[in-house]
Amino acid sequence: MAKKKEDKKLTKDQAEKKILSLKRDLFNLRFKKVNNQINNPAQYNEIKKSIARLYTTLRNSK
Repeated sequence: MAKKKEDKKLTKDQAEKKILSLKRDLFNLRFKKVNNQINNPAQYNEIKKSIARLYTTLRNSK
């Protein structure tokens, strides 16, 4: 729950940087998933949800 509140307080530039960072993490997780090296499979969905939340926050702040 704390992540949602933090995301709403970010500026546009900070949110965009965080989205890029999360996308990079997601990319790396896909490789780990293919190689069966992933420790926490639920992390994949959490990152996708965080990205969606940030996009929603950006869209609503305009």
